[in-house]
Amino acid sequence: MASDSGQDGLTRRELLRRVGLMAGGSVMYQAMNSLALAAESPWKGPTELKGAPPGASVLILGAGMAGMTAAYELRNAGYKVQVLEFNNRAGGRNWTLHGGDRYTELGGETQHCEFDPGLYINPGPWRIPYHHHGILSYCKRLGVALEPFVQVNYNALLHGSKAFGGKPQRFREIKADYQGQVAELLAKATHQHALDSLVTREDQERLLESLRGWGALDSDFRYVAGDVSGERRGYLKPPGGGLTARPESGTPIQLDDILQSGLWRGVSSGDHYDMQTALFQPVGGMGRIGEAFGRELAGLIRYQAKVTSIQQDAAGVTVHYDDASKPGVSQTARADWCLCTIPLPILAEIPMNVGEQLGAAIGAVPYASSVKVGLQFKRRFWEEDDHIFGGISYTDLPITNIGYPSTGFHANGKGVLLGAYIWGLNAMEFTSMTPGERVQKAVEYGSQIHPQYKTEFDNGVAVAWHRVPFTQGCYGMWTTEARARHYDDLCAIDGRIALAGEHASFIGGWQEGAVTSALDAVGRLHQRAVAQGASA
Repeated sequence: MASDSGQDGLTRRELLRRVGLMAGGSVMYQAMNSLALAAESPWKGPTELKGAPPGASVLILGAGMAGMTAAYELRNAGYKVQVLEFNNRAGGRNWTLHGGDRYTELGGETQHCEFDPGLYINPGPWRIPYHHHGILSYCKRLGVALEPFVQVNYNALLHGSKAFGGKPQRFREIKADYQGQVAELLAKATHQHALDSLVTREDQERLLESLRGWGALDSDFRYVAGDVSGERRGYLKPPGGGLTARPESGTPIQLDDILQSGLWRGVSSGDHYDMQTALFQPVGGMGRIGEAFGRELAGLIRYQAKVTSIQQDAAGVTVHYDDASKPGVSQTARADWCLCTIPLPILAEIPMNVGEQLGAAIGAVPYASSVKVGLQFKRRFWEEDDHIFGGISYTDLPITNIGYPSTGFHANGKGVLLGAYIWGLNAMEFTSMTPGERVQKAVEYGSQIHPQYKTEFDNGVAVAWHRVPFTQGCYGMWTTEARARHYDDLCAIDGRIALAGEHASFIGGWQEGAVTSALDAVGRLHQRAVAQGASA
């Protein structure tokens, strides 16, 4: 199966990350648009499916976000709906691991999550952008409580293993010093008339004034230690009260040091369209959405059902599946129509009588490699010692970043970090390890950023998505060429079978892609069902 990688084996997401870090958020967004990753959700409101043929039935394969969205809308429209789900829970990649949960990956390694009550990690999606209107609408309709997800924390850390002696730097300091000194350079160029051919004299005055505010420059358009820069980068000694109230300004990091460190690459992390505030998370973990859908659709979902074949004829679709609660017994489900949301690496292994074009499309989309590691510590040292409340620290180490919980601030007792969110070649290396080795490596790397790891670590879990039995990968990776050749075929209805999921969207890797794909597919299935009903 072809892989969407560059000459050095980069995944598309890693390539985009590097584009963003090297060239800034706006250039990355342009690249994302060309690869169909960043897009405003097309969701415009609840789906209206009127005039369902009496007794018409739909079989849905997979109870992830796409499958349950489809089941919800089709049931409400009057269709008879059945859902077959491989897992013993609803949600698919919408998944949260709490203390007491067990998870067995391909190869047989079983992890027992030992987190304290109320603590969790989201192995799959962990945030919802404000412009993902579809998934947010279902959260509202299903009563899933949301809270803010902190994407950017100015007090979080930027770390380069070879920069500043390996000592992490505060995001706010790098951002303020980089931005301030770039503003000073541009102000000097303006004063030296280097921009006369590009900017009118009147606009030069406006530009200088804007640079003073944007870069925290002093009255002489310099970025120097003092109250103005201190309000951006922070103080060596913060202002206080009484006789010790007088603040002391820190010395800005020189521009050449910032450029050589490479830490400037992390400054635009919150500028990317999908990461702009506000972002949200369900209270208690992302899996709350799947749980709510599962309650809403109780009685329609058959769990622990492993699909073994999908066959259609002129009158309907027959699906054979194995019930894990009754080993060795093959069972059958049949309906007039079938909406299949099974991830493509799994679907490619299931016998299915569809046309050559759809078959080729299913085999044309490899899935990304990714690893997430959740680490529980004996205390919330990142808050108590480092004053980091939510947000993300970035590093050039293989763990890529450390995500701090956006909830439970100032709580006593233990806490859980996202200790690694790994992509590309590094993810493949971590996937080859045992779960225990992945956790150990995450602790080893993380201790270079937070030395407290060594004494405060308690336990952890590690999910490598290429070893997840129900997906065998993280999300569909379309190349521009593959999308041009196969995307329409993947989404087109083949006889009585339609596909849906994030892989059948232009919002790949996000729950919104699954939701909008499902709504589009059920709308077209409904039209076909109504047309056939009218001609019967």
